[in-house]
Amino acid sequence: MNNQEYIEQLVRQQEKAIRNKDIETAMRQYAPDILSFDVVNSLQKTGLEECRKRLQDWLAQFPGDITFDVENLFVVTGETLAYCTSINHVNGMTSTGNTINMRWRATVCYQKREQEWLITHEHSSVPFDPKNGQALMDLRL
Repeated sequence: MNNQEYIEQLVRQQEKAIRNKDIETAMRQYAPDILSFDVVNSLQKTGLEECRKRLQDWLAQFPGDITFDVENLFVVTGETLAYCTSINHVNGMTSTGNTINMRWRATVCYQKREQEWLITHEHSSVPFDPKNGQALMDLRL
C-alpha cells in the first residue's frame, strides 16, 4: 500500500469512528501536539486533551445516531508529510430536538513520526455571508 492509499484508509477509519461516536479510536490518529482550527469557540485548540474535549462535547449533543461523511476527499502525500482536503457532512438530531444538517470545509495534515502517520494539524471552516456575517452551513457542491 502506498502512502496515499494509507492516508485515505486513515481518513475512512476516522470517518467511521466519528459516525460510531468512538472517541478513543478517533483520537488515536492525533499527535500529542495537535493544533486545531475549529469552526466554533476559540481560534485554536492545542494538544490531545483540548481536541478530545471538543470531540466529546460535539458528539454528546447527538443522543441518537448521526451520519458523518467525508466527501470530495483529495489527498497529497510525500515521504513524511501528507495533507487532505474534503467537504465534511454531518446530519443528526440534537438533544434539544433540532436537526443539524451541515457541511464544512476541512484540511487535515499528517506527519510520519517513528513510522506512524499522525494528524498534526486540522482546519475546519464554513463560508459566511459578508453582508450579514452569518455562516452559510447549508451549501451543497
